[in-house]
Amino acid sequence: MHAAVVTTFDSGPRYQEFPAPVPRGEDEMLVDVLAAGLHPRVRSQANGSHYTSTDELPLVPGIDGVGRGPDGRLRYFILPDTTMGAMAEQTVIDVRRSVVLPDSTDPVAVAAAMNPAMSSWVALRQRVPFGPGQDVLVLGATGSAGRLAVQIARLFGAKNVIAAGRDSGRLAALAALGATATVRLEGDAGETALGQAAADVDVVIDYLWGEPAGAAMIAVVTHRADRGKPLSWIQIGSVAGPTAPIPSAALRAARLQIVGSGQGSVSAREYVAELPAIAEAITAGTLDVDARAVPLADVEQAWAAAADANQRIVLTPQLS
Repeated sequence: MHAAVVTTFDSGPRYQEFPAPVPRGEDEMLVDVLAAGLHPRVRSQANGSHYTSTDELPLVPGIDGVGRGPDGRLRYFILPDTTMGAMAEQTVIDVRRSVVLPDSTDPVAVAAAMNPAMSSWVALRQRVPFGPGQDVLVLGATGSAGRLAVQIARLFGAKNVIAAGRDSGRLAALAALGATATVRLEGDAGETALGQAAADVDVVIDYLWGEPAGAAMIAVVTHRADRGKPLSWIQIGSVAGPTAPIPSAALRAARLQIVGSGQGSVSAREYVAELPAIAEAITAGTLDVDARAVPLADVEQAWAAAADANQRIVLTPQLS
């Protein structure tokens, strides 16, 4: 079979022949892969920088996807940390880490949206007590995951959703998806505007971290009217840097808790428990998905373009 194969962490994968995987356990199944999302998490898997990386090569990247099994049923699946990923004509899945999809499902939409949607969905369901009427700030709202986080927060009953990011064009489009306010993160004026707009939020969904997170935390705490009001800061992504300068005063001066949401802080069982509802929201069109399908054979070009793409790229092995 053919797959996207990483042979060195210094460069992206190449389309080449690779041995077909073989199911070994009673809960394993060989599936024909129809769609696999090129998520930021996949890129960090392929360059060895993700905190779960084992440094084992060669590897086929891809942490999730949509496939069809020998029983003819369509499934969304999540793969364990393995060198045999989803960016191949076939892969082996654990059926316990999958959910059966309706035959009418668009595999590209599901493969594009499940991973980024899962980040905020699981965070709000599993990591903090979140209820209707609360207010949410999404830091990094202009990326695929942030764009979905705005929609998911409103779906869960958020009263106000403040979307913050650098791209003014993408920010403007978020009002139609549920953002009640937008803030462009640019300089001191942006920090002041953020503090004023998000002063009384209950939850922050943070895809940025790094210097922007430290600045945003100071701005929010400084403008907060009631510092005794609980504030949950959920750290999910780190596109602005792996470490953030968090002043100790921010933790002492407000009732602020910082929690992470990701592999480890959320168990596989907790992720799987949320899969049916997320898949249903995507297949029903409740969540607006912006995706572009690319044949797996074009993985090298897709890999180079993904970092700057507005849409989530989905590789489609059966079209190669």
